[in-house]
Amino acid sequence: MFQGNFGLDHATPVAAEGNPEVLFELGLLYACGRSVGLDLVAAHKWFNLAALKGRVDAIALRREVAELMTESEIAQAQREARAWMAAH
Repeated sequence: MFQGNFGLDHATPVAAEGNPEVLFELGLLYACGRSVGLDLVAAHKWFNLAALKGRVDAIALRREVAELMTESEIAQAQREARAWMAAH
């Protein structure tokens, strides 16, 4: 069985740009630290993108994650989400 970590920071999920479920799952991975380290900035970014693509329940989770973040972390997550949207 695999006992390492996947490098999801640079991976591009299959069909992520059109699939809010994949974006939402990435948010969960980073919010819970499953298979990757806990990263609230990344979680916020992926929940934000999932919400923009129509995943309504991502809005509440993005808000919940944001309550644990500083203003500068939220700004960073928003910049990363905009950059991702521009690239995809």
